[in-house]
Amino acid sequence: MIGPRLLHSCCCARASLRRISTSTSLLSGHNRWSKIKHDKAKVDGAKTRQRSNIAKELTSASKAAGADPTTNTRLAVLIASAKRAGFPKASIDTAIARGQGISSSGAPLENVTLEVMLPHAVAAVIECQTDSKARLLQDLREIFKYYGANTTPTTYLFEKKGRIVLESSSEIEEEELLEQGIGAGALDIEQDDDGSIVVLTEPNRITAVGEALTSALGLKIDRTEFIWDPKDDTKVDIPTPEYAEKLNRFTSKLEEDASVQGIYLNTT
Repeated sequence: MIGPRLLHSCCCARASLRRISTSTSLLSGHNRWSKIKHDKAKVDGAKTRQRSNIAKELTSASKAAGADPTTNTRLAVLIASAKRAGFPKASIDTAIARGQGISSSGAPLENVTLEVMLPHAVAAVIECQTDSKARLLQDLREIFKYYGANTTPTTYLFEKKGRIVLESSSEIEEEELLEQGIGAGALDIEQDDDGSIVVLTEPNRITAVGEALTSALGLKIDRTEFIWDPKDDTKVDIPTPEYAEKLNRFTSKLEEDASVQGIYLNTT
């Protein structure tokens, strides 16, 4: 069987609230307006996350195979999809430039790794790319404070690994996939929900393993990246569904910042 998913996925729980009825029409109207504002905030949050995901996909494609959509098929497809979703051209250009390690103005971007510890011994490593480290820290400091995250070393609780995502294929048997992966030097192989093949490697083996698998399996690489994988003996359980929801809000809020490229937690 293909190995279990190694990256964290929080389960979310909804709290059921009972609203006390009132006969005062003015207050009732206020309640309706509060609900409208709440629903609008949820929609706005979903749109922001969608824009953030589009930007990160564009950046990843640009980084993997270049900024020219005429030679980078995946980037061309993502640009078309972004335009259909109403993603501004300036934002598309910025995301593509970020994949080349520069800002939209051409200034070089700095890679910044942030380490924080949240309540219940939940450690986080946050990978960022920015043209102003001071502004980045200022922007994220309030989020850290609100969710009780303290800046402290946490990378020692994780292992840095290479991550290769290959295009999906229904023609390759699981046994062949595992055999080729082991032969190429992969640490683990899994199949994502969309059918994509995800391969973990040692950081210094990511190129060699990727080339070996594309040659053996005849599949294209969608993207490559480096991740922080929590060590088995440092993983912690999420104590309650409510805290799982809070962690989900924390990561979603961070992902709204275009500088944030990856968030890794030591949760089971």
